[in-house]
Amino acid sequence: MKNIKYLAAGTAFGIVFVKAEIISWFRIQEMFRLQSFFMYGVIGTAILTGMLSVWLIKRFKIKTFSGETITFEKKTFSKGQIFGGLLFGIGWAITGACPGPLFAQIGSGFLVVGITFLSAVAGTWVYGYLKEKLPH
Repeated sequence: MKNIKYLAAGTAFGIVFVKAEIISWFRIQEMFRLQSFFMYGVIGTAILTGMLSVWLIKRFKIKTFSGETITFEKKTFSKGQIFGGLLFGIGWAITGACPGPLFAQIGSGFLVVGITFLSAVAGTWVYGYLKEKLPH
């Protein structure tokens, strides 16, 4: 019952995705074919919102719902991020779904996206299995 606020936030997030047409396979294909600015505008807005949110969290020392301090750790670059990003982008272009819209697509009744979901779960499992052998 204590996680109901996360369910409500996720539901609201999904509704926004559906109403903004972010889950549309056609919108995603327009983006990858450089035929429309729409998705780039959405992604750019998300980046700016994230930057502002991180700045506000750091500036005002905002805590989590449970009162924990939010910390940001430095990240190191590795060539594995390039390979992972390329693989993610190819999968996104082929399926028309990344993790956020994936659940909204399923919730909207596009049940064929269940195959994409199962593939994402399988990919996560394979990564976990091969993690020690991959470049990091």
